[in-house]
Amino acid sequence: MPNKYSVLLPTYNERENLPIIVWLLVKYFTEANIDYEIIVIDDGSPDGTLEAAKQLESIYGSDRIVLRPRAKKLGLGTAYIHGIKHATGNFIIIMDADLSHHPKFIPQFIKKQEEGNYDLVSGTRYAGDGGVNGWDLKRKIISRGANFVTQILLRPGASDLTGSFRLYKKAVLEKLVSSCVSKGYVFQMEMVIRARQLGYTIGEVPISFVDRVYGESKLGGNEIIGFVKGLLYLFATT
Repeated sequence: MPNKYSVLLPTYNERENLPIIVWLLVKYFTEANIDYEIIVIDDGSPDGTLEAAKQLESIYGSDRIVLRPRAKKLGLGTAYIHGIKHATGNFIIIMDADLSHHPKFIPQFIKKQEEGNYDLVSGTRYAGDGGVNGWDLKRKIISRGANFVTQILLRPGASDLTGSFRLYKKAVLEKLVSSCVSKGYVFQMEMVIRARQLGYTIGEVPISFVDRVYGESKLGGNEIIGFVKGLLYLFATT
């Protein structure tokens, strides 16, 4: 059976970005002749994101754009669990809906996965020709520092732990999500740490990360404190 790729797009106030990211996804999947679906998991956005998603569903069809909204903001981990339940693909792609992750890299993720039959493929800003555009120095230092400290403490076998642009075998993602306890910024990191613990294989593709185009970044002081707490928890328990 040919592979099918389900993209999980958790959204909150992404009305301006959603039509662009969906158009790009459709373009790159279609050009590469890849079977796909895009599952939009909107957490009760007050800005009309769900209405925009309904318009996209009418344009591209309900077999390609699958709407699975929730009443309120319930967190990333539960959004993935919710999306997986409705996914018909045997591979799952997770990415941000704010245009910081460009769909042009997805065919490279798929090629990489096929080359090594990897359980997961992660986009990395910190290897090869990967990088970050649009961040100020403070944000770059926070991200690099978080990654560096994590590498020393946890030795995860992957170069970019806090990124959220990844391709998983569906069964692998189900297993990882069910074994993770972290919230927020630390969640993506724990996913890779648990993958290593469980013996899953990890491939990497260099990506260029672009700061969000519309809307405000969700990284604040609370997220940084949460990251440090989560890192210490993982260090103590893995």
